[in-house]
Amino acid sequence: MDMHLSSNNGPAVEPDAAQPDAIAPEGAALRIPGPAKERLVVVGNGMAGMKTVEELLAKAPGRFEITVFGAEPHPNYNRIMLSPVLAGEKSFDQIVLNSREWYDANGIALLTGEAVEGIDREAKTVVSQSGRVVPYDRLLIATGSMPFIIPVPGSTLPGVVGFRDLADVDAMLAAAAKGGRAVVIGGGLLGLEAANGLRVKGMDVTVIHLMPTLMERQLDPSAGMLLQRELERRGIAVLTGADTAEIVGDEQVRAVRLKDGRELPADIVVMAVGIRPNMALGRAAGLECGRGIRVDDRMRTSDPSIFAVGECVEHRGLTYGLVAPLFEMAKVLAHDLAGGEDGAYTGSVTSTKLKVTGVDVFSAGDFSGGEGTEEILFRDASRGVYKRLVLKDNRLLGAVLYGDTRDGAWYVSLLKDGADVSAERDTMIFGQGFGGADGGDPNAAVAALPDSAEICGCNGVCKGTIVKAITEKGLTSLDEVKAHTKASASCGGCSGTVEALLAATLGDGFKAAPTVKPMCKCTHHSHDAVRASIVERGLKTMAEVFQAMDWTTADGCASCRPALNYYLLCAWPGEYKDDYQSRYINERAHANIQKDGTYSVVPRMWGGLTSASELRAIADVVDKFAIPTVKVTGGQRIDLFGVKKEDLPAVWADLNAAGMVSGHAYAKGLRTVKTCVGSEWCRFGTQDSTGLGVKLERMTWGTWTPHKVKLAVSGCPRNCAEATIKDLGVVCIDSGYELHVGGNGGLHVRACDLLVRVATEEEVLEYTGAFMQLYREEARYLERTAPWVERVGLDHIKAALVGDAERRRALNARFLFSQSFSQDDPWAERAAQGVDRHEFKLLADVG
Repeated sequence: MDMHLSSNNGPAVEPDAAQPDAIAPEGAALRIPGPAKERLVVVGNGMAGMKTVEELLAKAPGRFEITVFGAEPHPNYNRIMLSPVLAGEKSFDQIVLNSREWYDANGIALLTGEAVEGIDREAKTVVSQSGRVVPYDRLLIATGSMPFIIPVPGSTLPGVVGFRDLADVDAMLAAAAKGGRAVVIGGGLLGLEAANGLRVKGMDVTVIHLMPTLMERQLDPSAGMLLQRELERRGIAVLTGADTAEIVGDEQVRAVRLKDGRELPADIVVMAVGIRPNMALGRAAGLECGRGIRVDDRMRTSDPSIFAVGECVEHRGLTYGLVAPLFEMAKVLAHDLAGGEDGAYTGSVTSTKLKVTGVDVFSAGDFSGGEGTEEILFRDASRGVYKRLVLKDNRLLGAVLYGDTRDGAWYVSLLKDGADVSAERDTMIFGQGFGGADGGDPNAAVAALPDSAEICGCNGVCKGTIVKAITEKGLTSLDEVKAHTKASASCGGCSGTVEALLAATLGDGFKAAPTVKPMCKCTHHSHDAVRASIVERGLKTMAEVFQAMDWTTADGCASCRPALNYYLLCAWPGEYKDDYQSRYINERAHANIQKDGTYSVVPRMWGGLTSASELRAIADVVDKFAIPTVKVTGGQRIDLFGVKKEDLPAVWADLNAAGMVSGHAYAKGLRTVKTCVGSEWCRFGTQDSTGLGVKLERMTWGTWTPHKVKLAVSGCPRNCAEATIKDLGVVCIDSGYELHVGGNGGLHVRACDLLVRVATEEEVLEYTGAFMQLYREEARYLERTAPWVERVGLDHIKAALVGDAERRRALNARFLFSQSFSQDDPWAERAAQGVDRHEFKLLADVG
């Protein structure tokens, strides 16, 4: 048990003999609530209870002596952010809502790791599991809910966990560290987030769900199916209509058996089939209970001194499990405790705005449809967007959004107001900003929202609260709004909306000051942030990136699309399909366009070697297609200039027939490996530089990189192959090989930095693969190795490749794995297989 006690309420005093033993542990000096203040005891250190305390402190600071009991050993944290903790996207410290210092600063006695086990209503005391007795004048029960465990055989086996608190997350992380298979029972939000987290951690995951579609309470069948397909595309198996019969195992869970006889192997089973109000304390105290602890509109229980909020309560026959209703209850109760008399909680219009494994989903109201209702549908399969509005008598009855949830707050406002939507029903499916005088201006759209519109679903912060904080406290930045209101402080999904509110409220006074350069005008995220999100959030298409990262344009631009295409190729080799249209003209045509509109063609010559048959084939091609210029390049290859675009496939076919493939002279990828003749012919040569160059080129050709890459191997320190101004250069020495990195010629010549000296060719190949992969994974699109090395520093690269052999081997392994999907000759695909045939077809002969 951990205990934090107030230290700003005067000197410590001994327990008052006239009162039951206060909050004193044995032998400890305590601070006892003074007689002038009422004593408020809060049972439950979760989001609902502490939201009440926060609101109370804001409305009536110092009115109560507050004691908070928490069963968990932690300070108050954002429970809905446990999923990012599981997925490794956030640390626990990042989801703490109120630190222990906050409790101290507000004079709150916090008792963590100590559950309350009883209430003596007559004596007005609570007793904890350690026997501590604490008196109260007002008692708030906020014990939340408990995960429901299906009572099937084997449900108590080790390895069966719920998903409710940090201990459950720790159990799942421990299981994931061993690898293996996970079965998640329950296709609701928690189940899917658990599945995603375990999948990200490397487990093979199967979700089994009793109902026909996922998240059937929040999504209609169509949206549920879209979500299922998306999960399956990410490698999570989903079985719907699957009923659990038994958890199989002896001393540890081994499998899950379904009622249809199927058996799914499992090293861990996550039960995420729902929650039940935790009303045991209230029931034992004799409070009136139904589905939860019953409360009235002022959150009073059947005992006027005892209140309850959150998932543990039943209000007007309903229970709630979403954040917004809990916070609404908290505000009403805080108002009441602060002396207000006109507050009342009358229930919540339930809306759900969630990010399920990176996919935005939203629902509100009654979307079941039925007699007398009308539906408005919008589908955009390429962007993964689905919208469905349900209307009755020209009033919005319910809404389901998948993939694009930006207008959720607006739809909720229409629902709450019961507004007649006759005037906008033709366009309302496209959102609030569609076709209006604002031209779709997001600032104008958010300015039009009512003050009651919820902006931050995680923390239940409405527009009015944010605007009030901006104007009254002089806030001018997103960080300041986060600090004062907690809006966007959790998942950050509403950051764009909060910034729009800042802009709409402050006008020119709002200067969004990005700390990093945005990737392009379509986003405020940097290249690094986008790359990190692609990996961490499992984004595998451009549409997912646009959706998940709030792109301001529907399809990106000429700047971000090629970069995203590369980042996705790099992150998901073998899974992501190259987007042909997101490449520059040279990479689409697989040749370099010249100033007269013709192209140059460079066949690959491995290590600069060629043969009589290759030279004859090149000569024949030159004659056959009347190619006007043939030139030897600085990379020891032959360049054919003046090839008509429509002739390219035929030229490639003839070169392919002679055994030559594309030299990728146009690519953001490996261009050449320049070599000298080395020890085979040169009297100064120390190693077989040509042979090593051929091996390096055969290993690295076809790769896609942030920018062009050139390699070279010199047979001795005389460096005839100019290896020390290449992206990676090898200089052979008597004792082995020197590896140099980060050089280039061109406008700003940069000599390489010495990375390492090694003894064998195998080490050269491993270092090269690892260096290439590190560059591929860390450099920004269109950033060559020279500026990348200068930006991250040679020490950083040495630490990854020289100082960490395991990481070097892993990088090399990832490079070779990626190469297994990229070493297909693009010329052959287009010459023989007709790939992208339209690119080389004349539209018409003119003149």
